[in-house]
Amino acid sequence: MAEPQVAILQAALRCRCPRCGTGKLFKGLLTLQQACPVCGLDFGQSDTGDAGAVIVIIVLGAIVLGLAFWVEFRFNPPLWVHAILWPMVTLPLAILITRPMKAALVALQFRTRPNEMGL
Repeated sequence: MAEPQVAILQAALRCRCPRCGTGKLFKGLLTLQQACPVCGLDFGQSDTGDAGAVIVIIVLGAIVLGLAFWVEFRFNPPLWVHAILWPMVTLPLAILITRPMKAALVALQFRTRPNEMGL
């Protein structure tokens, strides 16, 4: 009998197991669990590489750069405002975006290349 499919977007946004959709994927900020605590799917062989970081850098860089230009041309603040504002915006957004991006890559690997995960 085939296992029910969890939507990749749902697993990514909730940072849950791509097989059962309920087990937590991360044990720390960006560290994967060894296995799903609910269904036992082994995450040890999952390899997302640097793809998530590259995508986050490109997307977040475009967003922050666009906002920085908008703030500069709209309000013309002193340089120290930019120096304080953009690191405070970029770091939380990077953390917020990186977790679901890594979860999406694990779910995509599970869905499209299960033999790489030892299945």
